[in-house]
Amino acid sequence: MKYIFVTGGVVSSLGKGLAAASLGTLLERRGQRVSLQKLDPYLNVDPGTMNPLQHGEVYVLADGAETDLDLGHYERFTNAILTRANNVTSGQVYETVLSKERRGDYLGKTVQVIPHITDEIKARIRLFQETMNADILITEIGGTTGDIEGLPFLEAIRQFILQVGPENAILMHVTLVPFIKAAGELKTKPTQQSVAKLREIGLQPQVLLCRTERPLDQEVREKLSLFCNVPLDAVIEARDVEHSIYEYPLLLQQEGLDEKVCRLFGIQSPPAEMSAWRHLVKTIVYPTHHVKIAIISKYELQDAYKSIYESLTHAGGANDCGISIVVVDAEEIERYGPEKYLAHVSGILVPGGFGDRGTEGKITATRYARENSIPYLGLCLGMQIATIEFARNVCQLAGANSTEFDPSTPHPVICLLEEQKEVSEKGGSMRLGTWPTILKEGSAAQRIYGRYEIAERHRHRFEFNNTYRASLEKEGLTVSGTSLDGDLVEMIEIPNHPWFIAVQFHPEFQSKPNAPHPLFQAFVAACMVHDGVLKK
Repeated sequence: MKYIFVTGGVVSSLGKGLAAASLGTLLERRGQRVSLQKLDPYLNVDPGTMNPLQHGEVYVLADGAETDLDLGHYERFTNAILTRANNVTSGQVYETVLSKERRGDYLGKTVQVIPHITDEIKARIRLFQETMNADILITEIGGTTGDIEGLPFLEAIRQFILQVGPENAILMHVTLVPFIKAAGELKTKPTQQSVAKLREIGLQPQVLLCRTERPLDQEVREKLSLFCNVPLDAVIEARDVEHSIYEYPLLLQQEGLDEKVCRLFGIQSPPAEMSAWRHLVKTIVYPTHHVKIAIISKYELQDAYKSIYESLTHAGGANDCGISIVVVDAEEIERYGPEKYLAHVSGILVPGGFGDRGTEGKITATRYARENSIPYLGLCLGMQIATIEFARNVCQLAGANSTEFDPSTPHPVICLLEEQKEVSEKGGSMRLGTWPTILKEGSAAQRIYGRYEIAERHRHRFEFNNTYRASLEKEGLTVSGTSLDGDLVEMIEIPNHPWFIAVQFHPEFQSKPNAPHPLFQAFVAACMVHDGVLKK
């Protein structure tokens, strides 16, 4: 197996995950089997208990692992099948080492960062030699070179490269080459300092991926090559893409990144065939039609809904339709009403989330969609909100609510899952991962999916209360998807509405640019019908 390690320098948020995923795209199209891994230096065991405002969305894998959002990029850009082994945190590593120490596995030795922590990190990387069907493993190290918490990971990589041999491992350093407006030039010093920091640790990058707003001229490339001890043809320009992140693999191919990697590894392969990808980007960047979709938000950070935005982009490409996303603060709807924000949108989407802040605004927005025949898609919390709204305003169940928001509600139409009632620990204890759903024959859901059984990823504690199922169905709500035993409600819809579907799962975690999720694709098409740009 060949290994590519991706580090970052100068500042955070340089897009190491996108760079790793884009390189994975190119290598796959050169006939290589690729897997990707994220090493995160934070001490949380996983991001499942972290606030989305701090860390962005929690991306859920098929096996139920709650992971960093970069794993979403990995799955969207490649065909890699990821598991919990693909996301490693300092918290997991230290937890494992300390558990071994408590059991006496170290036979009384003093437990230290070197060799015990670094050995555990290396073991997490080596795991792929035994279990993953891949030729190349791309491992991204979170954080920025120089961060104290990242040092054990960099030391582990230094040792690992020494052990597998430099012919089997590449270090790609993603760095910033800033343009200083007052000087009117690009500055290489931050990159020089960042690489110097790596070399102090004993790591020498073979490839520099330079994030920049302006083109790198020959002089800048030569300077970076000389001072960073990197061959000139390995100084790769990674200019900011103009329209879509899906342009990034094409940009890196143009710079010859995949060709350079293959030469370093001695891999003989034809150039990556990217014509289909190029067509995909064209449909995303230059669509014939446009729709405006409102996302009723409670988290201001854009990355909190990253997979939803990308799924809408994929669906737009499939429909030859550009998506203008309008992020509407749910609390603003509570203050000023829905008309101000939603009167001119093509569709309304209520995403997942936790806690009672903004829920009344989400309920108001859902009612507006239902009463004004605006296409509506509810995801996880969005299904629970739709159930509450229907119970209150159609079934006239005053005070209907979720016990998450109001434990004393007279009508708990959403309540805690039975198996969650004895759960005390928050981390990794929800209903997680892929679960099957049976679709009702003749339902909109069954027509959209084109089959009767589906498998989708979940992340929730609360669920539709079956005590109220008959009364809600009597008033016109259709339960169109359930668990295999019929006990858990997974999908609801309103047949007398042009397009109103809500799901307890997260379809956004299974959408790819070249394979849009059918629910998002149908939702965007419904928005086009609503605007009159597509016939029903």
